[in-house]
Amino acid sequence: MNLLITGVSGLLGANLAWEALRAGHAVRGLTGHRDLPGAPFPVRAADLTDPAALDAAWAWARPDAVIHTAALADLDACERDPDQAHRLNAWVPGAIARRAAQEGVPLVHISTDAVFDGQRGDYTEDDPPNPLSVYARTKLEGERAVLDAHPQAVVARVNFFGWSLSGTRSLAEWFFNNLRFGQTVRGFTDVFFCPLLANHLARLLLEMLERGLHGLYHATSPRCLSKYAFGVALAEQFGYDPGLIRPASVDEAGLTAPRARRLTLRSDKLAHALGHPLPDWQAGIVEFHRQYTTGYTEALRSWLISPLEDARYDYCAI
Repeated sequence: MNLLITGVSGLLGANLAWEALRAGHAVRGLTGHRDLPGAPFPVRAADLTDPAALDAAWAWARPDAVIHTAALADLDACERDPDQAHRLNAWVPGAIARRAAQEGVPLVHISTDAVFDGQRGDYTEDDPPNPLSVYARTKLEGERAVLDAHPQAVVARVNFFGWSLSGTRSLAEWFFNNLRFGQTVRGFTDVFFCPLLANHLARLLLEMLERGLHGLYHATSPRCLSKYAFGVALAEQFGYDPGLIRPASVDEAGLTAPRARRLTLRSDKLAHALGHPLPDWQAGIVEFHRQYTTGYTEALRSWLISPLEDARYDYCAI
């Protein structure tokens, strides 16, 4: 399968490309501006908000399937520039979906658990969304644009963690980077979520494509926890001092965009459609640690390095 991945330099995009290559797929990746000179697949920069650039990128990729991960995911940046958030999170998904539908190309669009307000938790795909932030509202608009334009597409609401190209993109990396240097950090005891390791999520997305699913699915861990408990579990897995994580409330953080507190989603629908249980956050933390100890992070970050550059490049400096 010739798979086009948008946002391939992002946290999910990079790990998805890794898993797709491992599964034997031909990958082509689109980035906004970051080059990946060491990537073992073709990569092209494209401004997807420009219709001409989108057309050129599509002609270049000639995809058999698309997984659209690109988004403006910084919640506070979305609050500062709602027009750009709308272009990237709502207009672009709709434009890609229209092109995919015209050519009969399967599409998986990545959305977010943040479309819910977090007042109740335990949400299913049938529960009405109530987004609190510009980011969440524009992502919900993107969901609707995709399914309106391409009813056979998949929309996956997700929450994930993992190793990124920069080493600074995920909550797990934030805990890790502080804990390994003995830095005290706060962990929110009043924010609950159901995260998957990016690699586990990537494998599920590829399986959803292979099985021809369509419609809306929650692709999240079947077990949920607070962000404080997540940090403690990660510390214990790596052998760091969990006492460095101080219990705190999200109200103390001074964040610009409002955050939903109980983003616990039910993933039964996807498990039933695939015919097997989904991996959970605990298995993800175990694999996250194994990746660190077996050179996965160095291999992934080598995509940032030209083959002509010095092989003694210090990955830890990224």
